[in-house]
Amino acid sequence: MSNQQYTTNPLAGEVFEVFARRKPEDPLHHIGYVNAPDAELAGVYARSIYDEWAWIELVVVPRSAITSVIEV
Repeated sequence: MSNQQYTTNPLAGEVFEVFARRKPEDPLHHIGYVNAPDAELAGVYARSIYDEWAWIELVVVPRSAITSVIEV
């Protein structure tokens, strides 16, 4: 683990959007978001928070990495 200091503020860090699928033929669905200081912890938080289904895939993406194609 790095020497990076983590704050106890749950709102600190970056917003990560969470996507998941239940069956191989299903598309990824947006199921929510988590706040985390890095992608590794975002994955841990997502697994902990969104564990109500038996997901076969769970993906976290930094909100800053998402590019809007159409905005109304």
